[in-house]
Amino acid sequence: MATKNSPANKGKPADSRIADNKKALFNYAIEERFEAGVVLQGWEVKALREGKVQLTDGYVLIRDGELFLIGCQINPLNTASTHISPDAVRTKKLLLHREQIRRLIGKVEQKGYTLVALNLHWKNGKVKCEMALAKGKGEHDKRDTIKDREGKREVERAMKSRNR
Repeated sequence: MATKNSPANKGKPADSRIADNKKALFNYAIEERFEAGVVLQGWEVKALREGKVQLTDGYVLIRDGELFLIGCQINPLNTASTHISPDAVRTKKLLLHREQIRRLIGKVEQKGYTLVALNLHWKNGKVKCEMALAKGKGEHDKRDTIKDREGKREVERAMKSRNR
């Protein structure tokens, strides 16, 4: 069994996922994915290392040609510094190339498209946000998703019981 620092794991990154937005994949049909850097304060990075983040209501807004992550809640640690007042739901700026932002502005202005935060993860020691250009699913699409998921579970159960 390979441990975190064993020679078998050399060159392989540890689990770099910080938080996932599982609701986004259920509520939206994903068209295109993007990865952006996140501007954070020091206490936020420490809280992310401890896993004190909630991304289920996170979405991306375009204001004055800049991207902002809204609805991502990072809860401060109890050991946070006394000279700062941490704001758990602070709007965070996302860093993306100007050409990509222009392209996103054009697509978001189309009817029904929105930018949704999918996950936060570590990449080369920096926090990145994976976001997606998505279109809202209708009620019937959500029912189809549930039906497909249940069908896959039934097949897996049948295969598992057959292999016994």
